[in-house]
Amino acid sequence: MKIAARVGKIQPSLTLAVSAKAAKLKAEGKDIVAFGVGEPDFDTPEHVKAAAVAALQTGVSKYTAVSGTLELRAAVAEELGRAHDVKLVPEQVIISVGAKHSLYNLLMAFLDDGDEVIIPAPCWVSYPELVQMAGGIPRLLHTRPSEKFRFDEGALRSLVTPKTRAILLNSPCNPTGAVYDGATLDAVIKVARAHPEIVIVTDDIYRRLVYGVPWLSIAKRAPDLANRIVLVDGVSKSYAMTGWRIGFCAGPRELIGAMDTLQGQSTSNPTAIAQAAALAALTGSHDPVEAMRLEFDRRRQAMVARLGAIADVKLVTPEGAFYCFPDLSAYLDTKMRDDIALAEHFLQHGVALVPGSGFFAPGFVRISYATSMAQIEKGLDRIATALSALRLSTNLG
Repeated sequence: MKIAARVGKIQPSLTLAVSAKAAKLKAEGKDIVAFGVGEPDFDTPEHVKAAAVAALQTGVSKYTAVSGTLELRAAVAEELGRAHDVKLVPEQVIISVGAKHSLYNLLMAFLDDGDEVIIPAPCWVSYPELVQMAGGIPRLLHTRPSEKFRFDEGALRSLVTPKTRAILLNSPCNPTGAVYDGATLDAVIKVARAHPEIVIVTDDIYRRLVYGVPWLSIAKRAPDLANRIVLVDGVSKSYAMTGWRIGFCAGPRELIGAMDTLQGQSTSNPTAIAQAAALAALTGSHDPVEAMRLEFDRRRQAMVARLGAIADVKLVTPEGAFYCFPDLSAYLDTKMRDDIALAEHFLQHGVALVPGSGFFAPGFVRISYATSMAQIEKGLDRIATALSALRLSTNLG
């Protein structure tokens, strides 16, 4: 069977591949601690599930508007308007099949072949692939642990070319857990003001999951750029609704209209019942969200402490999301050549995690603390044992 050449240019999602491999090993009876998956281990809040059941019972099973129900788009406009201190109307909002679908529609709607998108790295595995699927060229802005994975105006400006069309931000960041401070956002704002053709896309899917630092909105800091800032968000991470597949995007009406056209010829509307559940999540009690955030913070502190006690592990303490991203490059040698081999070594010790190469950070690994404290303790015991074994077989010992 001949497969389209465009597919061969797309790298499979490494995070999904690791999760699938861990699931397969578990199904075979292996005891695997799964640190690879990027989803909360909590169940969807009860009032959200109840709203879905009620929707089923009242016949919510038909097509909705392509962009989503008016009620949900209004709720999203209010929620994002409050979070970013901007005025939004439902016509500026589109609901899609997860935030990834929102990003896909967005990039397809405004990138032409050869357009460039600047992406701070380490970054989520799908950002560069989504840009390339839309015919664009990803330009990675490499950041350093010594700067808490942030960047300055000079570094950003050095990547701007006449073909630059967008800057794609993610704060809190997957995989680093970095939260951008005011200086970082101001650097983006200065560059965008100097280049009126550049659009700022901000993926805020983890914005409710921050610990001990403020989450800052670039839209709030630069109201003069309102017509060039696109907000991407969703219910997956904060509300433990990954499988419900509801994401959303807010931006200029003409862009949202173009996304509506694309979505209308691909998926049509997101699932009607999932939209009803998302509406309940946004308009109902947020107590479960805060309870989850507090528990994530407890797990974060435990994982940071345990990793910090292992020799030659370097870690920037994450301030958001639910990942630690330690640098294990000290454990690489001719035998353990890269972080992919290192991840295989951990798997042999019963731990599944994601190699940093998938996030454009060789030598690092991503470890999710979106799992129980018992699993965290067991998994870190195994990580310590696996690294100790490496120390005995190299000059680290």
